[in-house]
Amino acid sequence: MANSPSSKKRARQQDKRRQHNNSQRSMVRTYIKKVDSAVASGNYDNAQAAFLAAAPIVDKMVNKGVFPKNRAARIKSTLNARVKALKA
Repeated sequence: MANSPSSKKRARQQDKRRQHNNSQRSMVRTYIKKVDSAVASGNYDNAQAAFLAAAPIVDKMVNKGVFPKNRAARIKSTLNARVKALKA
């Protein structure tokens, strides 16, 4: 448990940051699910539009430090492969 005033403040800040990061992570998961559902429906145009909406959001989470760079690259690569598979 935090005892000094500065450690209490750091604990409060960490709680706020954790909640914010969880919210951001949840938003990215929602975008990923939108792409997956569009791919499942079989409509290439909708899937491509969903992917183009999700990609910059994933990149933004890297800049904010929510995701590591490699994880974001892996997510985008996987989604793009699924979308491309519809066209083939």
